[in-house]
Amino acid sequence: QVQLVESGGGSVQPGGSLRLSCARSGDRHLNYCMAWFRQAAGKEREGVARIYTGRGGGNPTYVDSVKGRFTISLDDAKNTLYLHMNNLNPEDTAMYYCAAHISNGYCFTSVDHYNNWGQGTQVTVSS
Repeated sequence: QVQLVESGGGSVQPGGSLRLSCARSGDRHLNYCMAWFRQAAGKEREGVARIYTGRGGGNPTYVDSVKGRFTISLDDAKNTLYLHMNNLNPEDTAMYYCAAHISNGYCFTSVDHYNNWGQGTQVTVSS
C-alpha cells in the first residue's frame, strides 16, 4: 500500500484560500485513484475531489459544492497530490483526508473503496 501524509490545513477567514498537500510514498509501480475527502463535525465523510494517477493525472472530478472553487492536481515528480481551495466558506470547515485505492483507470466514489488514508488535516473557515 501507499503511505499518505497531509499538510496545509489551518484557519482562514471566509473568502480565503488554502492549498492542501498529500505526500505519497510506496507502490510507485501501481496506478491509483487518489482523492480528497472531508468530514465535518457530526457528518459522514464526503468525497470532495478525485483524480487518476495514470495518464498524467486523468479525469479530475469534484463534488458539486466545490466546483469552480477547488482544484485537485497531481505532481508525479514530487509524489504529491494537491487540493487548491479558493473562496472558502464556513461550510468548508472539516477535517480533510487524502485517500487512495489501486485502480486501472476507474475511480470509485464510495469511501469504502479507499484502503489507504492519511491522518487528516483540519481546515477551519470562520470570521
